[in-house]
Amino acid sequence: MATVDYKRELADLIDIVLQEGASDIHFSVGAHPMIRVSGSLIPLVKKPILTDTDMQGFVQALLSKLQFETFEMEREMDFSYQHTDGVRFRGNAFFQKGGMAVALRYIENRIRTLAELGLPPILESFSMRPQGFFLCVGPVGQGKSTTLAAMIEMINEQRADHIVTIEDPIEYIYEPKQSLIDQREVRIDTKDFSVALTAALRQDVDVILVGEMRDAATIATAVTAAETGHLVFSTLHTNNAAQTIDRIIDSFGGEKQDQIRIQLAGSLAGIFSQRLIPRIDGGLVPAYELLVNNGAVSNLIREGRTHEIQTIIETGLDQGMVDMNRSLADLVKKGEVTVENAFAYSINPKGLERLM
Repeated sequence: MATVDYKRELADLIDIVLQEGASDIHFSVGAHPMIRVSGSLIPLVKKPILTDTDMQGFVQALLSKLQFETFEMEREMDFSYQHTDGVRFRGNAFFQKGGMAVALRYIENRIRTLAELGLPPILESFSMRPQGFFLCVGPVGQGKSTTLAAMIEMINEQRADHIVTIEDPIEYIYEPKQSLIDQREVRIDTKDFSVALTAALRQDVDVILVGEMRDAATIATAVTAAETGHLVFSTLHTNNAAQTIDRIIDSFGGEKQDQIRIQLAGSLAGIFSQRLIPRIDGGLVPAYELLVNNGAVSNLIREGRTHEIQTIIETGLDQGMVDMNRSLADLVKKGEVTVENAFAYSINPKGLERLM
């Protein structure tokens, strides 16, 4: 029986990803390799159904020897993989039903601008701030990292700053322009997010990108960094601005919640929530919500009245706020998304109905 060259097979599959404009590729025992195009999974039926042997071959092609040993022991691993010509993927290897599986997310090697991404120009103003805490939120796979990369690249092009990114794994690769950029990967360049974030404060840093807020220690240090003259960007897997604030505060014990409320009220710059909606003509288009921290929002955070923040967003258009339902309604009116998809992605369908 001929030996399979899994490096070559992987290269063939990556070529398909690039040709089809796919965002992801999945490998799992008992299924054909599958790619995600415009939000939908498509099996590559011309490729064989994967066996345990195949999966081990692909995982070994993707990971270093040390990474593979760690993966076998820990049963899951985040990693980055660089193919030829700088084509890069963010990956997660894991076990399911005793067999290996992998999900790879394609990372464009060119960082697109906010305009190219279809995002509002007001985001530029957050990149130009000298300090503050800015969060990009939403479910997995909704373009949060891509949005923050566009904002970081804007700083890189226009400001002579020291930027430190802390990621797991490193996604977009920045080429220093006006700024000095140091990119640190968890487990390779640093122990974890919290340790790296604390260290960044001693590295004469101006701008910090924290790939994800995973624990209270990281959140506390990020908020303190924003309070003490740094511009801090990060992500959370939350649905909207109010839920994001609640999640941050709930990460702390009761005795610390008042303190974090006061700190967040003073340091928060804004929260941007986004969804990628299937476009009628093919591809995906962003719908979004933007909370801009002002005096009214700051008071609501300090007083624990986060349930009132949605009303501030809905009535704050003149201050740059964007309501998700208004964003969805605008996409429908422009003929970019269907009414059905607008309602499917709305958190408040009754509110959307009033705008249609």
